[in-house]
Amino acid sequence: MKNLLPDSLRLAIGTLTRIPVPAPRSVTRSTAGRAMLLAPAVGFIIAAISGVPLLIQGLNTGGAIFTSVVTIGVLTLLTRALHWDGLADTVDALASGKPAPSALQIARRSDLGPVGAIAIMTAFALQVSALTVLVAPGTGYVAWIVACTAGRAGLIFACDRSVPAARTDGLGSAVSRSVPRPAAIFTGAVMAIISAVGLATLQPVYASTLAGPLAAWLIIRRARRSLGGITGDVLGAIVEVGTTVVLVAAAFGSLWIKNWG
Repeated sequence: MKNLLPDSLRLAIGTLTRIPVPAPRSVTRSTAGRAMLLAPAVGFIIAAISGVPLLIQGLNTGGAIFTSVVTIGVLTLLTRALHWDGLADTVDALASGKPAPSALQIARRSDLGPVGAIAIMTAFALQVSALTVLVAPGTGYVAWIVACTAGRAGLIFACDRSVPAARTDGLGSAVSRSVPRPAAIFTGAVMAIISAVGLATLQPVYASTLAGPLAAWLIIRRARRSLGGITGDVLGAIVEVGTTVVLVAAAFGSLWIKNWG
Protein backbone atom coordinates (compact mmCIF):
# COMPACT_ATOMS: atom_id res chain seq x y z
CA MET A 1 0.00 0.00 0.00
CA LYS A 2 2.80 2.43 0.91
CA ASN A 3 4.39 1.87 -2.49
CA LEU A 4 1.21 3.21 -4.09
CA LEU A 5 1.67 6.62 -2.46
CA PRO A 6 2.59 9.37 -4.93
CA ASP A 7 5.96 11.05 -4.44
CA SER A 8 4.34 14.32 -3.38
CA LEU A 9 2.46 12.64 -0.52
CA ARG A 10 5.58 10.71 0.50
CA LEU A 11 7.52 13.96 0.63
CA ALA A 12 4.81 15.79 2.56
CA ILE A 13 4.41 13.05 5.17
CA GLY A 14 8.12 12.32 5.43
CA THR A 15 9.02 15.98 5.81
CA LEU A 16 6.29 17.07 8.21
CA THR A 17 5.90 13.97 10.39
CA ARG A 18 7.75 10.93 11.69
CA ILE A 19 5.18 8.57 10.17
CA PRO A 20 7.23 5.97 8.27
CA VAL A 21 6.72 6.17 4.52
CA PRO A 22 8.99 5.20 1.62
CA ALA A 23 11.29 7.94 0.35
CA PRO A 24 10.11 9.71 -2.82
CA ARG A 25 11.37 8.06 -5.98
CA SER A 26 12.35 11.50 -7.26
CA VAL A 27 11.87 15.06 -6.05
CA THR A 28 11.25 17.59 -8.79
CA ARG A 29 10.14 21.16 -8.37
CA SER A 30 6.62 20.08 -9.29
CA THR A 31 6.71 17.26 -6.71
CA ALA A 32 7.88 19.68 -4.02
CA GLY A 33 5.09 22.10 -4.89
CA ARG A 34 2.41 19.44 -4.64
CA ALA A 35 3.90 18.28 -1.34
CA MET A 36 3.60 21.77 0.10
CA LEU A 37 0.02 22.01 -1.15
CA LEU A 38 -0.66 18.79 0.77
CA ALA A 39 0.82 20.22 3.99
CA PRO A 40 -2.55 21.44 5.37
CA ALA A 41 -4.05 17.98 4.80
CA VAL A 42 -1.15 16.38 6.66
CA GLY A 43 -1.68 18.91 9.45
CA PHE A 44 -5.37 18.01 9.60
CA ILE A 45 -4.62 14.30 9.95
CA ILE A 46 -1.97 14.56 12.67
CA ALA A 47 -4.09 17.11 14.55
CA ALA A 48 -7.08 14.78 14.46
CA ILE A 49 -4.90 12.01 15.90
CA SER A 50 -3.06 14.04 18.53
CA GLY A 51 -6.23 15.87 19.54
CA VAL A 52 -8.05 12.74 20.72
CA PRO A 53 -7.45 13.71 24.38
CA LEU A 54 -9.31 16.96 23.69
CA LEU A 55 -12.13 15.03 22.06
CA ILE A 56 -12.40 12.78 25.10
CA GLN A 57 -12.25 15.81 27.39
CA GLY A 58 -15.38 17.25 25.79
CA LEU A 59 -17.00 19.98 27.87
CA ASN A 60 -15.41 18.83 31.11
CA THR A 61 -13.08 21.63 32.21
CA GLY A 62 -11.45 19.57 34.94
CA GLY A 63 -7.92 18.65 33.93
CA ALA A 64 -8.03 20.86 30.83
CA ILE A 65 -4.44 22.02 31.30
CA PHE A 66 -3.20 18.43 31.54
CA THR A 67 -5.18 17.43 28.45
CA SER A 68 -3.78 20.38 26.51
CA VAL A 69 -0.21 19.49 27.42
CA VAL A 70 -0.75 15.84 26.44
CA THR A 71 -2.24 16.91 23.10
CA ILE A 72 0.73 19.13 22.27
CA GLY A 73 3.09 16.41 23.45
CA VAL A 74 1.55 13.79 21.17
CA LEU A 75 1.80 16.14 18.19
CA THR A 76 5.42 16.84 19.08
CA LEU A 77 6.12 13.11 19.00
CA LEU A 78 4.37 12.77 15.64
CA THR A 79 6.48 15.57 14.17
CA ARG A 80 9.82 14.80 15.88
CA ALA A 81 9.69 18.34 17.33
CA LEU A 82 10.98 19.61 13.98
CA HIS A 83 8.83 22.72 14.01
CA TRP A 84 9.83 23.62 17.56
CA ASP A 85 13.47 23.26 16.54
CA GLY A 86 12.88 25.45 13.50
CA LEU A 87 11.21 28.10 15.63
CA ALA A 88 14.12 28.22 18.07
CA ASP A 89 16.79 28.30 15.35
CA THR A 90 14.98 30.98 13.36
CA VAL A 91 14.44 33.23 16.37
CA ASP A 92 18.07 32.82 17.44
CA ALA A 93 19.23 33.75 13.94
CA LEU A 94 16.93 36.76 13.57
CA ALA A 95 17.62 38.01 17.10
CA SER A 96 21.37 37.97 16.50
CA GLY A 97 21.14 41.07 14.31
CA LYS A 98 24.04 39.76 12.24
CA PRO A 99 24.36 39.82 8.44
CA ALA A 100 22.64 36.99 6.59
CA PRO A 101 25.66 34.64 6.26
CA SER A 102 26.44 34.81 9.98
CA ALA A 103 22.77 34.57 10.97
CA LEU A 104 22.36 31.46 8.83
CA GLN A 105 25.34 29.87 10.54
CA ILE A 106 23.73 30.57 13.92
CA ALA A 107 20.56 28.85 12.74
CA ARG A 108 22.55 25.79 11.72
CA ARG A 109 24.20 25.32 15.09
CA SER A 110 22.79 22.53 17.23
CA ASP A 111 22.85 24.48 20.49
CA LEU A 112 19.79 26.32 21.79
CA GLY A 113 20.21 30.04 22.42
CA PRO A 114 18.41 31.93 25.19
CA VAL A 115 16.12 33.78 22.79
CA GLY A 116 15.18 30.57 21.03
CA ALA A 117 14.45 28.92 24.38
CA ILE A 118 12.19 31.80 25.38
CA ALA A 119 10.40 31.58 22.02
CA ILE A 120 9.66 27.89 22.54
CA MET A 121 8.47 28.40 26.12
CA THR A 122 6.27 31.34 25.10
CA ALA A 123 4.67 29.52 22.17
CA PHE A 124 4.12 26.39 24.27
CA ALA A 125 2.56 28.37 27.12
CA LEU A 126 0.28 30.24 24.71
CA GLN A 127 -0.85 27.02 23.06
CA VAL A 128 -1.61 25.36 26.40
CA SER A 129 -3.42 28.45 27.70
CA ALA A 130 -5.47 28.87 24.53
CA LEU A 131 -6.49 25.22 24.40
CA THR A 132 -7.46 25.35 28.07
CA VAL A 133 -9.75 28.30 27.35
CA LEU A 134 -11.26 26.58 24.31
CA VAL A 135 -12.12 23.40 26.22
CA ALA A 136 -14.86 25.17 28.20
CA PRO A 137 -17.15 25.94 25.22
CA GLY A 138 -16.41 22.49 23.79
CA THR A 139 -14.40 23.76 20.82
CA GLY A 140 -10.94 22.56 21.87
CA TYR A 141 -10.74 19.62 19.46
CA VAL A 142 -12.02 21.54 16.45
CA ALA A 143 -9.81 24.53 17.27
CA TRP A 144 -6.77 22.26 17.47
CA ILE A 145 -7.48 20.81 14.03
CA VAL A 146 -8.14 24.24 12.52
CA ALA A 147 -4.96 25.70 14.04
CA CYS A 148 -2.70 22.85 12.93
CA THR A 149 -4.20 22.93 9.44
CA ALA A 150 -3.97 26.71 9.10
CA GLY A 151 -0.43 26.75 10.51
CA ARG A 152 0.75 24.35 7.82
CA ALA A 153 -1.12 26.27 5.13
CA GLY A 154 1.48 28.96 5.76
CA LEU A 155 4.00 26.71 3.97
CA ILE A 156 2.08 27.23 0.75
CA PHE A 157 2.71 30.97 0.91
CA ALA A 158 6.33 30.49 1.98
CA CYS A 159 6.96 28.36 -1.10
CA ASP A 160 5.27 30.75 -3.53
CA ARG A 161 7.21 31.43 -6.71
CA SER A 162 8.13 34.91 -5.46
CA VAL A 163 9.92 33.73 -2.28
CA PRO A 164 13.60 32.71 -2.69
CA ALA A 165 15.63 30.29 -0.62
CA ALA A 166 18.27 31.70 1.71
CA ARG A 167 20.68 28.87 0.90
CA THR A 168 21.42 26.65 -2.07
CA ASP A 169 21.10 23.49 0.02
CA GLY A 170 18.68 22.08 2.58
CA LEU A 171 14.90 21.81 2.73
CA GLY A 172 14.31 25.48 1.99
CA SER A 173 16.17 25.21 -1.29
CA ALA A 174 14.33 22.01 -2.23
CA VAL A 175 10.84 23.48 -1.84
CA SER A 176 11.32 27.22 -2.47
CA ARG A 177 9.49 28.72 -5.45
CA SER A 178 7.69 25.40 -5.96
CA VAL A 179 4.08 26.51 -5.41
CA PRO A 180 2.40 28.22 -8.38
CA ARG A 181 1.07 31.69 -7.62
CA PRO A 182 -2.58 30.78 -8.52
CA ALA A 183 -2.49 27.95 -5.95
CA ALA A 184 -1.24 30.31 -3.24
CA ILE A 185 -3.88 32.91 -4.13
CA PHE A 186 -6.62 30.28 -4.10
CA THR A 187 -5.50 29.03 -0.68
CA GLY A 188 -5.51 32.56 0.70
CA ALA A 189 -8.96 33.23 -0.74
CA VAL A 190 -10.43 30.06 0.79
CA MET A 191 -8.98 30.89 4.19
CA ALA A 192 -10.26 34.46 3.97
CA ILE A 193 -13.76 33.19 3.16
CA ILE A 194 -13.68 30.78 6.11
CA SER A 195 -12.61 33.61 8.40
CA ALA A 196 -15.29 35.93 7.06
CA VAL A 197 -18.01 33.33 7.59
CA GLY A 198 -16.66 32.68 11.08
CA LEU A 199 -16.83 36.37 11.91
CA ALA A 200 -20.33 36.74 10.49
CA THR A 201 -21.62 33.77 12.48
CA LEU A 202 -19.65 34.56 15.66
CA GLN A 203 -17.62 31.36 15.51
CA PRO A 204 -14.16 32.42 16.71
CA VAL A 205 -12.49 29.11 15.86
CA TYR A 206 -13.17 29.60 12.17
CA ALA A 207 -12.81 33.37 12.29
CA SER A 208 -9.23 32.92 13.50
CA THR A 209 -8.20 30.90 10.43
CA LEU A 210 -6.72 33.88 8.61
CA ALA A 211 -4.33 34.57 11.50
CA GLY A 212 -2.17 31.67 10.26
CA PRO A 213 -1.28 33.08 6.83
CA LEU A 214 -0.93 36.58 8.27
CA ALA A 215 1.70 35.27 10.68
CA ALA A 216 3.36 33.42 7.81
CA TRP A 217 3.51 36.63 5.77
CA LEU A 218 5.22 38.51 8.60
CA ILE A 219 7.80 35.76 9.10
CA ILE A 220 8.48 35.45 5.37
CA ARG A 221 8.93 39.21 5.11
CA ARG A 222 11.41 39.25 7.98
CA ALA A 223 13.27 36.18 6.70
CA ARG A 224 13.71 37.71 3.25
CA ARG A 225 15.03 40.92 4.73
CA SER A 226 17.35 39.39 7.33
CA LEU A 227 18.30 36.00 5.88
CA GLY A 228 17.75 36.45 2.16
CA GLY A 229 14.88 33.98 1.95
CA ILE A 230 13.44 30.87 3.53
CA THR A 231 15.17 27.87 5.09
CA GLY A 232 13.87 24.65 6.58
CA ASP A 233 14.05 26.31 9.99
CA VAL A 234 11.96 29.25 8.75
CA LEU A 235 9.34 26.82 7.49
CA GLY A 236 9.23 25.20 10.93
CA ALA A 237 8.83 28.59 12.56
CA ILE A 238 5.97 29.43 10.21
CA VAL A 239 4.14 26.24 11.20
CA GLU A 240 4.60 26.72 14.93
CA VAL A 241 3.85 30.45 15.03
CA GLY A 242 0.88 30.03 12.71
CA THR A 243 -0.59 27.30 14.89
CA THR A 244 -0.05 29.39 18.01
CA VAL A 245 -1.62 32.61 16.74
CA VAL A 246 -4.69 30.80 15.41
CA LEU A 247 -5.24 29.18 18.81
CA VAL A 248 -4.70 32.46 20.64
CA ALA A 249 -7.05 34.35 18.31
CA ALA A 250 -9.72 31.67 18.77
CA ALA A 251 -9.31 31.79 22.55
CA PHE A 252 -9.61 35.58 22.65
CA GLY A 253 -12.69 35.39 20.45
CA SER A 254 -14.24 32.76 22.68
CA LEU A 255 -13.60 34.84 25.79
CA TRP A 256 -15.03 37.95 24.13
CA ILE A 257 -18.25 36.15 23.20
CA LYS A 258 -18.52 34.67 26.69
CA ASN A 259 -18.04 37.99 28.47
CA TRP A 260 -19.48 40.56 26.07
CA GLY A 261 -21.17 38.73 23.24
